[in-house]
Amino acid sequence: MEGLVIGLDLNDDYSQISCNEKEKSWTVPTVICRRKEKETWLIGEEAYAATLLGEGVIVDKLLKMVRKEGTSTIGGICYTGTDLLKIFLKKLLDCPFKEFHTDQVEQLVITMHGTDAKVTDCLMYCADYLNIPRDRVHVISHTESFAYYVLSQRKELWSNQVGLFELSEDRLCYYEMKVQRGMRRNMVQAEAQNQEEAFDLDILDSPSGSKLADQILCSCGEKLLENKLFSTVFLTGKGFERQDWATGFMKLACNRRRVFVENVLFSKGAAIKARDYMVQGTEFPYVFVCEGRLKAEVALKVMRAGKEIMLAVASYGDNWYESKSSLELILDGQKEIEFLISDLDSRKKRAVSVPLTGFPDRPEKTTRIRMNIGFTDENTMAVVIRDMGFGELFPASDAVIRQEVIL
Repeated sequence: MEGLVIGLDLNDDYSQISCNEKEKSWTVPTVICRRKEKETWLIGEEAYAATLLGEGVIVDKLLKMVRKEGTSTIGGICYTGTDLLKIFLKKLLDCPFKEFHTDQVEQLVITMHGTDAKVTDCLMYCADYLNIPRDRVHVISHTESFAYYVLSQRKELWSNQVGLFELSEDRLCYYEMKVQRGMRRNMVQAEAQNQEEAFDLDILDSPSGSKLADQILCSCGEKLLENKLFSTVFLTGKGFERQDWATGFMKLACNRRRVFVENVLFSKGAAIKARDYMVQGTEFPYVFVCEGRLKAEVALKVMRAGKEIMLAVASYGDNWYESKSSLELILDGQKEIEFLISDLDSRKKRAVSVPLTGFPDRPEKTTRIRMNIGFTDENTMAVVIRDMGFGELFPASDAVIRQEVIL
């Protein structure tokens, strides 16, 4: 049997898994419990049940623990956030593994509300623990998984702008996307805005609280949806599992717009992206402009076979975490490396120089350098330049330049 193509929406309150082309999804609270008497682990509702019976110690907010490099001591053993997250993910992936009788993963795309280097690094360590090759694991933002979910729908649902309201335990977030067709490239622009008016879902348990929540959503909806032409509005998150409390908001949202509720939207979008990694080329030929993607192109002016060319080292729409390049160059008397940065939303280009401070003085074309380029986030490029010398004539020195470049 072929391996699984999985989308995983990872949050601190609950996590969801969808398997592409298999109409099956799982929603599991993001909590983990270790039994007191032995190192047996439970997650989700089973973890809550064992804790209520006094049989185990529960830990929640695993992503927050990873970001803050926190620890939890259970039964005299100190566990890091990474330790607990990798056990949680192993137990979570058991859901599709048992259902489809295989533990082979072809592609795994993990989506989160915000992507950052620390958590993404941690997820790569988790992939090692799970015996999933790192090149089969990708991390994208909720904004990007929303875009993939929408683009997989019928075209008339995204011919104009598309909105999404996410209402969960700890946030009210609004997303918007639009496909822009141009002469040079077709783009998908998507963005997310956390709303200050977020509220605790517990208020939905009372009639007065429900009325207040509906008023809050109506106020947000009026502000966000007015004077724009929408094809569709989607609703997702625990708060929209039922909509009977939000009669005013539903009436507003449905006014000349199609409205759909999809409670596993982000994990389905991630699974669609995972499937796209399996095809030759892509089923979505767009430049994606959203959280987690580069909004600038970076190039170097180099000589190749006697001709001056622009060598691209990073492109518009690249996944910043996966955008890495390594190259070797021979200096022709240069005392600095000049990068040309082109912003996506303007035609302006700007030059940024990295001085080769501390590099040995040598004749022209007798210094070879190795340059590694990566990104610490979607706006910051990290450059490492090493002196490699020039064979036996000029041995390599210890000269190394490390510099960050703001895009």
